Amino acid sequence: MSDNLSLDPKTTAVVLIEYQNDFTSDGGALHGAVADVMDSTGMLDNTVRLVAAARAAGATIMHAPITFATGYNEISAHPYGILKGVVDGNAFVKDSWGAAIVDALAPQTGDIIVEGKRGLDTFASTNLDFILRSKGITTIVLGGFLTNCCVESTMRTGYENGYRVLTLKDCVAATSQAEARQCHHLRLPHVLDARLGRHSHRSAVVIRQ
Repeated sequence: MSDNLSLDPKTTAVVLIEYQNDFTSDGGALHGAVADVMDSTGMLDNTVRLVAAARAAGATIMHAPITFATGYNEISAHPYGILKGVVDGNAFVKDSWGAAIVDALAPQTGDIIVEGKRGLDTFASTNLDFILRSKGITTIVLGGFLTNCCVESTMRTGYENGYRVLTLKDCVAATSQAEARQCHHLRLPHVLDARLGRHSHRSAVVIRQ
């Protein structure tokens, strides 16, 4: 693969998965679990720069928050895995500070908010696929939380649904470096850096204007 990967903004969407205060910010219910990995890659700052450049180039920016009503009645009474952590931590409760998208990535005019995310896969319970097809999107660029849960699940379904899927390794975070590395090297087939217009030993994403 060449140093730079050039994408057509007209058919590209950047899908931002769960950039919400409970993950991204000091005081967030689950921030402590991801803070070290976030700091090691600078993933939030990287994402902010990528989104600004992608938006300026005319790509579609999509935000995919996860939210629940108080009491979490939308999901099983006996959740396990990451969803158990969400419930135990009282995270992502609708209209709370923790469920809000972090200020640095607040939706702008023209951005799209994906509605209905209640589990790992962003496609499963939302209008994401409908919106992408309606807009003629063929490439999705993924960033967010958690690398080995929601990001990976969304990547797999996107691929199965026929989209070209690119995952930005310096715009994602997991609960440990080991989990992040395992995903990058073993499970995510198209993993890139979000270094727009900058050559490196890894790939850079360039969204053409």
